[in-house]
Amino acid sequence: MIYPTRRAIYLLLAGAPLALMLGLVRPELWLVAPGWIAIIIICLILDALTGSHPRGLRLDAHFPHQVGVGDSFDLRLAASGAPVPPRAELAIALDERFVAGGRLDGDMRAVPVESGAPQMLARTLPLAASRRGLAPIDALWIRWAGPLGLVWKQRRFAIEGRVAVVPSLRAVTQEGSRLFQRDGWFGLRQQRFRGEGTEYEALAEYQPGMDRRTIDWNASARHVRLLAKEYRVERDNRVVLAIDSGRAMAEPVGGMPRVDRAVSAALLLAYVGLKMNDRISLFSFAAKPQALTPAYMHTHDFPALQRAASLIDYAHVESNFTLALTTLAARLDRRSLIILFTEFTDATSADLMIRAAGRLLKKHRLLFVVMRDEEVESEERRRPESGADVTRSNVAAAMLRDRQLVIARLQRLGADVIEVPADAMGAGAVDAYLGIKRTGSL
Repeated sequence: MIYPTRRAIYLLLAGAPLALMLGLVRPELWLVAPGWIAIIIICLILDALTGSHPRGLRLDAHFPHQVGVGDSFDLRLAASGAPVPPRAELAIALDERFVAGGRLDGDMRAVPVESGAPQMLARTLPLAASRRGLAPIDALWIRWAGPLGLVWKQRRFAIEGRVAVVPSLRAVTQEGSRLFQRDGWFGLRQQRFRGEGTEYEALAEYQPGMDRRTIDWNASARHVRLLAKEYRVERDNRVVLAIDSGRAMAEPVGGMPRVDRAVSAALLLAYVGLKMNDRISLFSFAAKPQALTPAYMHTHDFPALQRAASLIDYAHVESNFTLALTTLAARLDRRSLIILFTEFTDATSADLMIRAAGRLLKKHRLLFVVMRDEEVESEERRRPESGADVTRSNVAAAMLRDRQLVIARLQRLGADVIEVPADAMGAGAVDAYLGIKRTGSL
């Protein structure tokens, strides 16, 4: 496609008042106006015929077909196959998961390739997906101006690519190995370390520094020397990673929905739990229970948990904690550790959740993982400068008080609650899980 630039239009418009003035002063010079138009048209034709032509271009677009939500990746574009201009403009139609509005503008510059080969236009666009799902990359438009700057030469390339945005494994690959090495001393590695946990391992001679409560006085009296019991970390525990995907969890925090952050943290927990030979299940719910996977206990089962996490959808309805937790309790046949990723805003809406949690705590261990609302905290701490600022600060303080009230009520029932920043959700949840494993209180 070839069409005039803004410069060509301005030149045509600039000749109109000049021709009008000459026509008023010297009527015989009326031919100046059509002559000016003819000159511009000739220049347009020459500008369109000279220089690079878009028909000879060939586009190569390279991008991964699967990325994790929130993970950055590169979209590499290269246009070659004909003499190219030193610079061109581009516009690309993307899914709104990649960019707001679904369009990204930029420019491309000519870069040298192999010796003797013509140059090509190249550009690398860094992108990141904000939500899970199938994100299309539809088309690309490239245009550049002719040598005189009077016409645009444009070409549309249909890309019609698809990028599958899945739960991110960045926390597993980065944080998982770090936590695995840091906490290997109490049972994450294959060898069995003694001295931690609740399962009886063996009797050993008491050494200075050992806990005196582990001394076996009966065995010590029989052997006429101090003997202490050694314990090891309990394995084969049932751990359920419950993810709330309701309306509150669909809201973004730091540019990413809460539920996606919860899914990434749950996958990190699943990785660590499988390394510790625990039985890991994934449970999701919103208005009703969505899925409960079988209990996996081997690391080669991790892809199955990842596929199940990919199916957790965004729900814009209120979460039904009573139905979800009652259904979960009915399907668990042994005492389990339930790690619940959720969000609550006020004491009134969380009342049903607290009641359901109280019934669940009669048999199971319950750990709540919630994200700190840094936006509300900043509003509460900000110095007010107007009446509206005072109102926002008071509302934020009331929301934080209700939040702490809900946390206190859950803790009084016997549940564990951790409130962590959004970016440190995975590490905080793993630390809490490993703390429970150390104490052997499951």
